[in-house]
Amino acid sequence: MFPEYDVIVVGAGHAGCEAAHAAATLGSRVLLVTMNMMTIAQMSCNPAMGGIAKGQIVREIDALGGMSGIVSDKSMIQFRMLNKSKGPAMWSPRTQNDRMLFSITWREVLEANPNIDMWQDMVVGVLVKDKRVFGVKTQLGFEIKGKTVVLTNGTFLNGIIHIGEKKFGGGRTAEVAATGLTEQLVELGFEAGRMKTGTPPRVDGRTINYSILEEQKGDENPGNFSFLDTNVLQEQRSCYITYTNSAVHDILKTGFEQSPLFTGRIKGVGPRYCPSIEDKLNRFAERERHQIFIEPEGWNTVEVYVNGFSTSLPEDVQFKALRRIKGFENVKMFRPGYAIEYDYFPPTQLNYSLETKLIDNLYFAGQINGTTGYEEAGGQGLMAGINAARKVKNQEPIILKRSEAYIGVLIDDLINKGTEEPYRMFTSRAEYRILLRQDNADLRLTKTGYEIGLASEERFERVKTKNQNIQKLINDLKQKKFSPDEVNPYLEKHNSSVVKEKISVYQLLKRPELKLEDISGFSNSLKDYLSKYTSEEIEQAEINCIYESYIEKEQKLVDRVYQLENFKIRENFDYTKIRALSAEAMEKLNKIRPKTIGQASRISGVSPADISVIMVYLGR
Repeated sequence: MFPEYDVIVVGAGHAGCEAAHAAATLGSRVLLVTMNMMTIAQMSCNPAMGGIAKGQIVREIDALGGMSGIVSDKSMIQFRMLNKSKGPAMWSPRTQNDRMLFSITWREVLEANPNIDMWQDMVVGVLVKDKRVFGVKTQLGFEIKGKTVVLTNGTFLNGIIHIGEKKFGGGRTAEVAATGLTEQLVELGFEAGRMKTGTPPRVDGRTINYSILEEQKGDENPGNFSFLDTNVLQEQRSCYITYTNSAVHDILKTGFEQSPLFTGRIKGVGPRYCPSIEDKLNRFAERERHQIFIEPEGWNTVEVYVNGFSTSLPEDVQFKALRRIKGFENVKMFRPGYAIEYDYFPPTQLNYSLETKLIDNLYFAGQINGTTGYEEAGGQGLMAGINAARKVKNQEPIILKRSEAYIGVLIDDLINKGTEEPYRMFTSRAEYRILLRQDNADLRLTKTGYEIGLASEERFERVKTKNQNIQKLINDLKQKKFSPDEVNPYLEKHNSSVVKEKISVYQLLKRPELKLEDISGFSNSLKDYLSKYTSEEIEQAEINCIYESYIEKEQKLVDRVYQLENFKIRENFDYTKIRALSAEAMEKLNKIRPKTIGQASRISGVSPADISVIMVYLGR
């Protein structure tokens, strides 16, 4: 019934969809196995993509040739560029999305790829011989052969849903948990753990009094995630902000004795940066209120996502508390919030390619690795799909460095530091974030995507043209100069120091109070010249000018640090022979088996002193 596949992807969430699409686009014959074909690319939590650091990941996926950015653009109902008041390294795009349209669009993308087959079934185990995977076995009794297997099981592995004192198996509300796979992997020698996440109640938007709430509109000129020409929003749906209060808190506390979080029924560790409302009250008892962000679920539904109110308290407590929130006095609840526990596998058991160290040709991506978030899952799925397809062709894996992409930071953190709580990406995790901006993701990564066969030629040609135009614009701005008579009246108007001799536009842009758009306001010739360039090209030139010294400094740091990546460590190196190493370093190094001194230096628990000892021992 089934042929032998090059790549079998288990799970059709954000990681699974990107993995299947990438592998199939690279020419692999792919089977995507999901327990429910009606929930492909389901937005299990809030109906939004991107945000702080996460938006950078979506743009990187797009630049490489992945689909999350395009699907987000086609299903968005609002676009905002966050952190515009800060420097460009902090700017992060975010979309509100139509939940159902997002899922439908992803399914259309997958069905349009002739190399992808789909099968609705539960995978209960992997087929392994001589420490090499060769397929999967399903609940329906099929053994399907595959040269590589990518597991992207999300929250379904032995998932347990908690609402008050009630608990039942499930990977999402109204969907069964996946069983059998964890137990087999543990028997094979894998270490497993337990994590927890949660979701808030959904309510009827017709019963919310929006007139007394704080409205949050999208950007006046909405942008896109994709560097290709996707749709431009002509209208947008607003979000709204409200807050909890002491009355809400008092009602919530009445349910604490029934809370699975406080009674010990939940053993998994929850996300530090997205706690439940009861956890917030417990950890931040001094706060009188907490923000609630009201997100519409789509164009053609009244269902609303109550962001900031994630909870596993009893349904009646949730409902009573909701009705004491400003604007929610007459609210109707569609479905309650809940917590979910699930299995994950500490990611220190992976190589940089996301292939497991223990079993050849077996890859893990997404929440199975202890991450949280659609974007983190999508980035991992993309890389796992690429590398599984390349493994079939006996090609070297694609490894993104920390200086090349947030995706590189994500994977490097996971395999070297591991995680004991759901991992979420932040800009602060990237030491080279001035280089890793959302605006230059295509300039950083599209060449790689094109060379491996994932990014289209059209996309690559656009990037080449864009880069040439940016360099020409920068050079011309250095040559274009104004005399003191021309520029001083403008400078005085903007409270900027006047000049005594000619000054270039490039030098003027070094002044934080001046912008290229403002400078062109008093020079028709400059304005006419800039009209030849796109807004993206102008923005890039301006950023490169303003942050020139910082970019150069960061690039020098990258070059110096990555000299350590050239110092290879042989695979069978015995760290127990180096008695000067700390006990923790010896344990971590023997467990993770770093391939270079650079990788060893980023392992949690390995100090600079330990690195010095290793380098002396290696004769460096």
